[in-house]
Amino acid sequence: MNNLLWIVPASPLLGACLIGFFGSIIPGRVAGFIGTASVGIAAIIASLIGIHWYHDAPASHVYTEHLWNWVSLPGMHIGLSLYLDPVSLLMMLVITIVGTLIHLFSTEYMEGEEGYNRYFAYLNIFVAAMLLLVLASDLLVMFIGWEGVGVCSYLLVGFWFHEAKNGYAARKSFVVTRVADVAMLVGILLLAVRTGTLSIQPMLDRAVDLASNGGSWITVAAALLLIGGLGKSAQFPFQTWLPDAMAGPTPVSALIHAATMVTAGMYLVVRLHVLYLLAPDVLAAISIGAAITILLAAFAALVQSDIKRVLAYSTISQIGYMFLALGVGAWSAAMFHFLTHAVFKALLFLSAGAIAMRMHHEQNIFKMGGLRTRIPLAFWSSLIGSASLAALPVISAGSFSKEMILGAVWYAPGLGPILWAAGLLGALVTATYIFRVVFLVFFGPAHSEVFEPYGIRIAIPLVILAAGSVLIGWLQTPNFLGDNQMVLTLLTPAVGAIKAHGGLDIIVEGAGYVIPLFGLGIAFVLFRNGHWERVGLAPPSAFRRLMASGFGFDAIYDVLFVRPFLALVRILRNDPVDLIVTLLMAIALRLHQALRGSQVGQVRRYAGWLMVGSIATIAILVFK
Repeated sequence: MNNLLWIVPASPLLGACLIGFFGSIIPGRVAGFIGTASVGIAAIIASLIGIHWYHDAPASHVYTEHLWNWVSLPGMHIGLSLYLDPVSLLMMLVITIVGTLIHLFSTEYMEGEEGYNRYFAYLNIFVAAMLLLVLASDLLVMFIGWEGVGVCSYLLVGFWFHEAKNGYAARKSFVVTRVADVAMLVGILLLAVRTGTLSIQPMLDRAVDLASNGGSWITVAAALLLIGGLGKSAQFPFQTWLPDAMAGPTPVSALIHAATMVTAGMYLVVRLHVLYLLAPDVLAAISIGAAITILLAAFAALVQSDIKRVLAYSTISQIGYMFLALGVGAWSAAMFHFLTHAVFKALLFLSAGAIAMRMHHEQNIFKMGGLRTRIPLAFWSSLIGSASLAALPVISAGSFSKEMILGAVWYAPGLGPILWAAGLLGALVTATYIFRVVFLVFFGPAHSEVFEPYGIRIAIPLVILAAGSVLIGWLQTPNFLGDNQMVLTLLTPAVGAIKAHGGLDIIVEGAGYVIPLFGLGIAFVLFRNGHWERVGLAPPSAFRRLMASGFGFDAIYDVLFVRPFLALVRILRNDPVDLIVTLLMAIALRLHQALRGSQVGQVRRYAGWLMVGSIATIAILVFK
């Protein structure tokens, strides 16, 4: 493990550099191989580090690798160091392993596309930025990775920028997340001023010491950082950008949803959980906002016709479950659901991509049908991924992690039972909407032609992820299924143990296992054997249209922010942001011209300025 950690983020970055430097002279397939191999090397190194950690973890369960000093100022030293603990280790493994499979899938999915080399360069930088984010030992370095994934998402969501709607989707995702990131940056600066450091562990220790003195600054800092996390993870009220981000290639959607960008907000809260324990009001807000997000996104997914938009809303909802766990302090449960969700969501997106490849990139589920026998691998992959997303009991990884969250939420003080009920309703709707997709796409009459089959580079990731979606949940099982505690054993040294409870466990767990089966039954009754045709062709009601639009948040934001801004632009006849930048430039030029007048080459004038400066300095020191 010593001196190997730096290779993990450096390998995909090196791959991107090679593709960028030699992209104009190497064939496309070579660029795909370089991109996949470089992320694969990172996955191998990460796996070796993980195996070494499992057998011989450091005594403190923390490993730091200092690379170089970056900023050295009086009272502030920032170094580029990599910090590995159980939480960042789990994140690193998921990012690299799932990222490698998505890269391999992409080599065939993107064949023949204009900008093939550019695509893999962007994809590699995306993985490298996310790895820097999760391994950074300093908040400022983390913020660099944070902004890096934002830039890469903009480039990849708008990859097919020749179509105006794709450029709009990229700009929307970039602007919405940047608004949230401004709040995050202010929170980072507040912590730097109050604690005197941006190194995460010393900063947290200092915050604990200062908390005894009172003051609301910790709550304010935690809330500002949370806003950045909510924006990046597409949580209420910033959820509007993610469904439109489906404009990018399907493997990009898989990477964003499963292993990189939208999980960053959850990781931020877990990484700074000591700070959030000092701000209980913020934790309460997290849990309430998460419950709202779960239900809004689940009901919106229930009426979508685009298969990728269904999965996009499902991601918003599932990240909501992670934040629900964070709000009640169940850090390990959130991380476990991150693990299972990364596997089954990557499987679902790649399965959707495999279907689209066979149907000339058709994504409307009402134009599919009857694909169960014509695309069997995609059918079984989608069925396994859907079972895991729906949390069908025992047979899917998602059931174990979601049940772990709901159990922790039930026993949370205050609103625990209400939040649990919201999570349970979300589970019912989740099972309904995802099996609605299964029945519409794979059962009933066929509505379109299926074209040439895909190859081994599509099949291998689907098979591996399908196996993971069944097996990975068994790393952490309840008492009646063997009480395996591998995930908790790994994470407890970093985030503490989940409190054990007794009494109503059987009732709570039983409800969590039974409700998804009811959702499956509802989907079967409504959408089996062609009945879905009448549902799909019926004129949408006003409420159905409201659900399909994500409950109108885009329209609300358009009225509150977009139209007033455009009106201001018309009044000023210019973009006010451009005016501010232009004003700053003009001020700088005027100052430059004024100061340039002092450089006249007359020694006595220079001596006069030195004397004035010396007198002013002495006066400040004397009268301070």
